[in-house]
Amino acid sequence: MTEGTKGELFEQLARVGKALGNSTRLELIELLTQGPRGVHEIAEAAGLNMTTASAHLQTLKRAGLVTASRDGTTIRYSLTDSDVAALFGCLADAATRHLTDVGAAARRYLGPEDTPCIDREELIRRTTLGNVLVLDVRPSLEYIAGHIPGAVSIPYAELPVRMGELPCDTDIVAYCRSAYCAFAHRAVRLLTGAGRRAVRLTDGILEWRQSGHPLLGSVE
Repeated sequence: MTEGTKGELFEQLARVGKALGNSTRLELIELLTQGPRGVHEIAEAAGLNMTTASAHLQTLKRAGLVTASRDGTTIRYSLTDSDVAALFGCLADAATRHLTDVGAAARRYLGPEDTPCIDREELIRRTTLGNVLVLDVRPSLEYIAGHIPGAVSIPYAELPVRMGELPCDTDIVAYCRSAYCAFAHRAVRLLTGAGRRAVRLTDGILEWRQSGHPLLGSVE
């Protein structure tokens, strides 16, 4: 066997870092933590054209972070393994802890920290008592792929016209994709503005999955 160098080894490790060193590709990773998707679905969710989405997905595939399979005429992408979602979570956590700019950017995107929230342990306690409605405000395809057991699906975009489907006398806990997803923040502002008792989960389905809590859905 030909003797290699440490530099060669680290160059191979760097392939993953290079693939993740792009904001658009990080967004695609977050989308795929919600479940497999076709290229068209990914492009639409990320606000990209098909050519650009496909190019970024190919970069992630070459780095071993995603896989592709054919479903009829559709190419569907998924994360190679759960450790890719964990890697994304660790990257986000480290950036949050060590870069003050992350917090500032989050506040600009998510809005003021005025939405009441609870953590996973409190949500589990309340669902065990049976006195709360868990509301998934992600797009319906993501809910189908995997959701918190017992959660009701009303995508944020549909919430203004479907709010009447929610009971008026029950506490609501809304959740979305991850700690950096805006859907739950906006849903809680909308619900509380309409006089409903609503809080959000501090994070989302990504962190729920990483913590080992069960999910229901087509890919679980």
